Amino acid sequence: MKWEFQQDAKDPWSNFEEFLISCGNDFVKNRQFDQKGPNLLRFCLSGLQFDLAHEPADLKLSKRMGVFNPVGVHMLERLRELEARYEKLSEELSDEKILGSLKRYRETARAHSELQVVVDEYRHYLSISRQIADAQSLIVEESDPEILQMARDELTLLERQEQDSEDRLRALLLPRNPNDGKNVILEIRAGTGGDEATLFAQEVLRMYSRYADSKRWKTDLVSVTYSSVGGMKESIVSIEGAGVFSRLKFESGVHRVQRVPETETQGRVHTSAVTVAVLPEADELEVHIEPNDLRIDTFCSSGPGGQSVNTTYSAIRITHLPTGEVVTCQDEKSWHKNKAKAMKVLRSRLYEKAMEQQQQEIAESRRAMVGSGDRSEKIRTYNFPQNRVTDHRIGLTVHRLEQVLEGSLDDIIDALATHEQTEALKTADLSK
Repeated sequence: MKWEFQQDAKDPWSNFEEFLISCGNDFVKNRQFDQKGPNLLRFCLSGLQFDLAHEPADLKLSKRMGVFNPVGVHMLERLRELEARYEKLSEELSDEKILGSLKRYRETARAHSELQVVVDEYRHYLSISRQIADAQSLIVEESDPEILQMARDELTLLERQEQDSEDRLRALLLPRNPNDGKNVILEIRAGTGGDEATLFAQEVLRMYSRYADSKRWKTDLVSVTYSSVGGMKESIVSIEGAGVFSRLKFESGVHRVQRVPETETQGRVHTSAVTVAVLPEADELEVHIEPNDLRIDTFCSSGPGGQSVNTTYSAIRITHLPTGEVVTCQDEKSWHKNKAKAMKVLRSRLYEKAMEQQQQEIAESRRAMVGSGDRSEKIRTYNFPQNRVTDHRIGLTVHRLEQVLEGSLDDIIDALATHEQTEALKTADLSK
């Protein structure tokens, strides 16, 4: 490679800007940033005393994000590409062809919504970068000590904001879980602990229902099996809304409770457990089920209800013969509604199984995910005597048990999401 720099007498910086950007682009394309690239650019900047106030805008932005590091350059390239993709999707949302197809419109709207978060942050970053450039220019040109100090203070603040925005962009550019935008099937089952476990299972269901309400998600009880003491042996709930799986995916596992049961006469603390499984809801197009692979049985509904209970064959039990999966639903009075709910659960379970087979190195089976329900396999402990909730995966403890059980889960889920991002950033390759 060979570069020639012709300095313009009228504007000595104009040609140099083009020359420097050309050098940088060539080094990026040829992957020569390991040795010669950064040294040459540094030499150009230092030898010619190229002041920040005179740098071209693209060069300033690339340098702050790591112009001497291919990751920074490629981050900018990816962000520009995503912004262009976002603008194209915005135009497609008003296209008559897209509007005429409900499926295509939903897909386009979902992709547009997912990109909006990244694009908004990218534009926020650009805005901060422009403000930094203005502050740097003011520092170079201003002679008033008071205004100069104000500009330096503002520059310090803006640089912190820029770093925070860059960190958020790096996290947003991490590969997303393809299921994050899906609705979920939430399964809660009483584990070890007998009747006390069934009572806590009911409280856990209430906790997630309250949390869903706070997010304005739609919940639909698919099936429930009650215990003799008024608790729940098992409950299956469908939850629909924006980003449901991205938030609830951290809840899969064994939840342990430590408290004095109402039936305990000597005040001893008992330990029980509940298992939670969060399954991404599968679309019909993602999981094809042959009608011949199903055995559908009908029976009379049982449990509390109106006059239809125990009188009509509205309850449904569907068995998927190839896998042995069995789903029961008796929540609705209509046979057709119960069948539709049961099929939704069955599709999600079969989808989960297919994902396990395709991604064995990262996805565990549903039974492995929730364990056997034994107390020792806990992911979280709810300790009533100490008013304490501890998530054992990240060592987080909060002393507000009552609020958590009322659905105040954001602090815990946010901490788990941050931990996931931090771990992903350690191994992420943002240069691609």
